[in-house]
Amino acid sequence: MDYLLVTPSYSTATGLSKITDNKASHDQVTRLLSQQIDSWTLWQAVKLLIHEIYISKGLLIIDDSIEPKPYSKTNALINWRYDHCSGKSVKGVNFVSSFYYSPKYGMGVPVGVDYVLKDKELIDSNRKTPYKSKRTKNAMMRDILRHSNHNVDFKYILADSWFSSSANMTSITEECQSDFIFSIKSNRVVALSEEDKEKGIYHSIKTLELDGRTMSVYLKLYNKAALIAKQVFKKGDGSTGTLYLATSELSIDYKILTTIYKKRWKVGEFIRFIKNNAAFAKAPTKTIRTQQAQFTASMIAFVKLERLKLRNSKNHYATKSEIWLTASKAARKKLNKLSTPNSKNRQIAA
Repeated sequence: MDYLLVTPSYSTATGLSKITDNKASHDQVTRLLSQQIDSWTLWQAVKLLIHEIYISKGLLIIDDSIEPKPYSKTNALINWRYDHCSGKSVKGVNFVSSFYYSPKYGMGVPVGVDYVLKDKELIDSNRKTPYKSKRTKNAMMRDILRHSNHNVDFKYILADSWFSSSANMTSITEECQSDFIFSIKSNRVVALSEEDKEKGIYHSIKTLELDGRTMSVYLKLYNKAALIAKQVFKKGDGSTGTLYLATSELSIDYKILTTIYKKRWKVGEFIRFIKNNAAFAKAPTKTIRTQQAQFTASMIAFVKLERLKLRNSKNHYATKSEIWLTASKAARKKLNKLSTPNSKNRQIAA
């Protein structure tokens, strides 16, 4: 895990062996990555830190992400997927993660992860052989929730509209005994009363007066009342966007609801960091098991930085800067030593 935080480029078994002065051989590193390093391993690494930052109103944030690996051989894990962020299909890894965030300490850690495997063969009309996952991402989310709920308590579960199905809402309120705050798509319809729901009278949420307030409604296929709200925000290019939110917490007000949901972006910071600073998906691993092991190891490396942040009161980038400053000083000394002619070289030059 330390190696993933300090390596300046791709992480390799040979590179790790070299920085340990060959105390860990190439074959030992390969055998390590061939072990089962998965969500359970991640939890074992994070559980002590969870107890330190735990609060009763903690947040569990669910998100999925795609990281391109264009030069890797295609398999069930590294496969072609449509990336909504880039608006095109990319070859890479798709994973669903759960991230526990403690507002009191201003920090969070991953507590679960699952990887989307395209392991089900299909035959389409063009006689091609595409593949899809036997398990949907929503099913993965519910499995991750059960695992997380068994290990840590949380008040709210946050997720974007991809995970805002009625089945997920029911699982959260009934199985996890928690509340959800989801963004929902603008084409959702709601009943304004329980009687309207029984009669099948529904309205588009776009037709409701929701600016700056919440409204109690009934969603299709969800058996309890929910609050919905509409948030208008400015985008980076100066245009405005609209976000619809739904929550099972009926006593929450608009300001608190929107403030809590903003914390969902903390999982984006985590994913961005492991991609940029923990060598996530930057290893020439070949098999599905070793690839998953390296991906999960990057998340455990992030946990170490969060632990250092708690101990030293320095954010990740300050810690990384300190590490690289020390490394740069050592590199400069080595360069000066190599550049200084020794006595034998001076005689030859003379």
